[in-house]
This record gives sequence, structure tokens and C-alpha cells, in this order.
Amino acid sequence: MKTVNNRGWFFVIPVVILVAFNALIPMMTVVNYSVQETFGNNVFFWQGLDWFEQILRSDRFQAALGRQFLFTAIILAIEVPLGIAVALCMPRKGFWVPVCLVLMALPMLIPWNVVGSMWNIFALPKIGMLGYFMNDVLGVNYDMTQNRLAAWITIVVMDVWHWTSLVVLLCYAGLVSIPDAYYQAAKIDGASNWAVFRYIQLPKMKTVLTIAILLRFMDSFNIYTEPFVLTGGGPGNSTTLLSIDLVKIALGQFDLGPAAAMSLIYFAITLLVSWIFYTVMTKDDPS
Repeated sequence: MKTVNNRGWFFVIPVVILVAFNALIPMMTVVNYSVQETFGNNVFFWQGLDWFEQILRSDRFQAALGRQFLFTAIILAIEVPLGIAVALCMPRKGFWVPVCLVLMALPMLIPWNVVGSMWNIFALPKIGMLGYFMNDVLGVNYDMTQNRLAAWITIVVMDVWHWTSLVVLLCYAGLVSIPDAYYQAAKIDGASNWAVFRYIQLPKMKTVLTIAILLRFMDSFNIYTEPFVLTGGGPGNSTTLLSIDLVKIALGQFDLGPAAAMSLIYFAITLLVSWIFYTVMTKDDPS
């Protein structure tokens, strides 16, 4: 009879303690605020689920949530196909492999607030290179501080520049793990490039693609720093994503109860969508 060694669980205990300290305890504080009202001086009044009902019925919340879903959908629709295409074009052997990998990793090394500041300066209509090129060279009326479409295009392009590399690197890892025997068999059978991609490369990338899409969904759905530094949620509320609106309620208006309820709803939506996507993507995998 095989002996089961459970001593490995002792190595997990520090991680559990760390997660409990950094996640569960702060979350309990948020839960506490979400069912109470306070006017300061550590005095609280029971509210029950009133804040949750108020948030879910709020036009402001629904508008911000719609903008958040739209932003995430655009990001995934661009970055996933683009990342796959770039990974397919990268060399598998030779001198250029480490060069390409380093170049791909560079944008991800830049801090989020720096990315927002860089693109803010880059896109300003009077002093930025992009603003100057669009307005004075191409003659396009481009001003992200005044035009809503320009603001949206700018934050989308910024995120694509910053995070497509993550999809590229994950897809590339999946591609280089495919044995050469698969390609040799496809060549013998006279398979086209599309057939090789459809029946060999794409199935072998399914696991890394699932990870890439999940990571990009969660990150883009919870993005805050880059668009806030770049546009501040403007012009008007056109780029006020749910994360930005949450911070405005919590810190700008200091409405801790509604902000706590909104953050829990935000968290629940992220978990639910991630779970649904993961379940759909892995339903045909062998157990």
C-alpha cells in the first residue's frame, strides 16, 4: 500500500498565513464597512444590505461598469490575436531568440504610474510627439484632453503597448514546447500553414492561452493607475472606469460604506467572470 506523505503541507502554511494577513483580514474590514455607516470618531451605524442595493440600482455604477467591460473586451480582442501573431513570427532558434525575448519583456518592466506619465506627455496635443504628429503632420484633430474618442484610443493603445508582451511570451512558451515531430508529420502530409496552426499550434497553446486571457482579463478589468494618470477619468466621465469611480467614492467623497459595497460587488464580478471563462475553456480537458 502506498504511503501518503503529508509533510509537504507544512511548506504551505507560511503562504496561507501570508495570504490571510494580506488579503482576508483587509477584506473582513471592507465587509464590515459595507454593512455600516460612519460619520467619523469610530462611530458606526448598522445599514445591512442597503449599500449593496443602492450601488446596484445606481446609474453611475452601471455606466462605470459598462465602460469597464467595454475596455476589457477591446483589450482582449486586440491583445490576444496580436500576441499570438507576434509569437508565431518570433524565431525559435539562433542569436535573435534572446534579443526578441528581452525586447518583448521591456514594456512590462516599466512601473504602471510611469507608463501613464509617459503616455500623458507623449500624447499631449501641444508638447507630445504623438500629439504633434497627429495634429500638425497628419492634420487630424487629436486631443485626448477634450475628445472622448481620442482619450479612449489613447488608453487602449497604451495598454496594448504595455501588456501585449505578456501574451506574446506565454504563447511563445507554448509554441517552443511543441516537438519537431509534429511539424515533420504535417510537412509529410502536405498540411498548409493554416492547418498547422489550427490543428497543431493552437491546441498546444490552449493552456497558456487560458492563463494569458485570464491574466489579461483580471488585470484590464481592475486597471486603475495607467488610465487615471493618463486621463484622470476624463474628459468628463468618458474614461472613468469602475476602478477610478470606486476610488473617487472612497477617497474623494469619503463614502466608505458605498465604496466598500462597490468593491465587494467588483470583486464578485471579477471572480464570477473568471470562473465562467476558466470552466468553459477547460471543460473538454481530460481529468
